Amino acid sequence: MTTSLSQTSLHDLGVQQLAAALASKQISAVEAAEYFLNRGAAHSALGAYVDVNREVTLAQAGACDARLAAGTAGALEGVPIAHKDIFATQGFVTTAGSRMLKDYQSPFDATVVAKLGAGVAGIAGAGMVTLGKLNCDEFAMGSSNENSAVAPVGHDAPAAVRNPWNTDRIPGGSSGGSAVAVAARLAPAATGTDTGGSIRQPASFCGITGIKPTYGRASRYGMVAYASSLDQAGPMARSAEDCALLLSAMCGPDLDRDSTSLDVPAEDYSRSLNDSIEGLRIGIPQEFFGAGLSDDVRAAVNAALAEFEKLGAKLVPISLPRTELSIPVYYIIAPAEASSNLSRFDGVKFGHRAKQYTDLADMYQKTRSEGFGEEVQRRIMIGTYVLSHGYYDAYYLQAQKIRRMIADDFQNAFKVCDVIAGPVAPTVAWKLGEKSDDPLANYLADIFTLPASLAGLPGMSLPVGFSNTAQDQGMPIGMQLIGNYFKEAQLLNAAHRFQLATDFHAAKPAGY
Repeated sequence: MTTSLSQTSLHDLGVQQLAAALASKQISAVEAAEYFLNRGAAHSALGAYVDVNREVTLAQAGACDARLAAGTAGALEGVPIAHKDIFATQGFVTTAGSRMLKDYQSPFDATVVAKLGAGVAGIAGAGMVTLGKLNCDEFAMGSSNENSAVAPVGHDAPAAVRNPWNTDRIPGGSSGGSAVAVAARLAPAATGTDTGGSIRQPASFCGITGIKPTYGRASRYGMVAYASSLDQAGPMARSAEDCALLLSAMCGPDLDRDSTSLDVPAEDYSRSLNDSIEGLRIGIPQEFFGAGLSDDVRAAVNAALAEFEKLGAKLVPISLPRTELSIPVYYIIAPAEASSNLSRFDGVKFGHRAKQYTDLADMYQKTRSEGFGEEVQRRIMIGTYVLSHGYYDAYYLQAQKIRRMIADDFQNAFKVCDVIAGPVAPTVAWKLGEKSDDPLANYLADIFTLPASLAGLPGMSLPVGFSNTAQDQGMPIGMQLIGNYFKEAQLLNAAHRFQLATDFHAAKPAGY
């Protein structure tokens, strides 16, 4: 390694910077992988990683160095990345944060993992190196990352992931491990999944950038299912520029493997990053700025909107009248789909099986009682109830009708604006355990992220400030940008222009 790039500052480089350093031979892929493996181990108290495999990681890095030397490198060759433990990943466990899949080893890579890594048959890979698997709420069900049943690396028992800005706080969920890994500089990038806000909310709480693309843009093949009509993969990194590079590698048709994959060509989402946003119409939904929004979040988002105006954007008042209905609609549809998806975990073919039982029915009952945590059991029971005879029409069918209306609300709004902006969550990250005994309080925290998920729209979070209140001093605040279908490049352009004018995305927690 040359002296022009110091090992001590390697973790401060973003995806684009690391890719350039690797391509110019300032550092090798093996050196970068070793550095981040060591850094992850040094900060294991955060609980971000649930599995690392040094041998597999360094073998991948060695193969990257060979391709770099041969001139056959991928777009992000040798750049380290870590994956949410919801993606099937060869060489690492895939547990979905559940006892049900404890120690499960997948024989294949999820399409997202393959496209970011060495590729898969018929699909070229970007050449990134997998550092390990990241902690998450069990089966992606949660808003705080306190629902994982898997012990993080360096821990003897399951433990909540801790926010590096204040380790007494949650990181958000369900992609909490991914957000923490990026915020604490344990990895330059991570994958996440977003069912009702699980990329955007933890990105906001940890002061990083994350984007959920249009539903169907990224393949769900090899992604452990929670709610199939809502789940979507997306990247989490420090900047919109890095997210654009990652999203370009992740997305694209996967029709042979994923029936929900859209037959839409892959795009270069960084193509318009530096375009002017002069005249961009930003819709401000009145429902996102009501009485439930904390003063510090309101002030930070309003300041960010003022900055967008300085950059030439125009603020347009709009209404999304069914915002409040998104919570009951989501918590009928998502549990209904979860009850169906998780029925496969019965102890028969794979996963956990109870050791002692009297008959098949007893085996089912004990296996699922032992394998699933409280939150997962709660959602399975809700889902089974709303799908049962006599309740399907009253609950599930009505929820689907309102879901269509929520999507129509967005289309009406996009007649007068180009993107929609508002807070990601009503508050900053709360204290560990503060809402553990009140699941409804956790559900209410998703009110601003659920509508875009129900509509299948792209949405992202970018850091716009910090709380200045006595009780929440210094905690990050994110702003949400929502675009129309297939307008990811427009969202990333707006976010990038904002990040060129501000430095919130460059801030990092003390000690990291």
